[in-house]
Amino acid sequence: MIDHLPKDLEIRRKTILWRATHRGTKEMDLALGGFARTTIESMQPSELDELEALVNLPDPLLTAWILGEEAVREDYRNATTERFLAFRVR
Repeated sequence: MIDHLPKDLEIRRKTILWRATHRGTKEMDLALGGFARTTIESMQPSELDELEALVNLPDPLLTAWILGEEAVREDYRNATTERFLAFRVR
């Protein structure tokens, strides 16, 4: 963690990261967790809001978005969702 972060922002990032990496399906642990691990440190609070909203969604819905089986809901169309959908696990 970055030492100069306010404690509440540091805790929020850790909480979101844990939830993104402990989903319930290994595939989503890798997809959403991998995305969170590589981007969360540079995210601003508004981006954390968007990531947290994704973390709150069920795995089957996120999987359908990734596979293009369903369109992303209007209320989730934002830069963070676009970055997540473009992310590839390495």
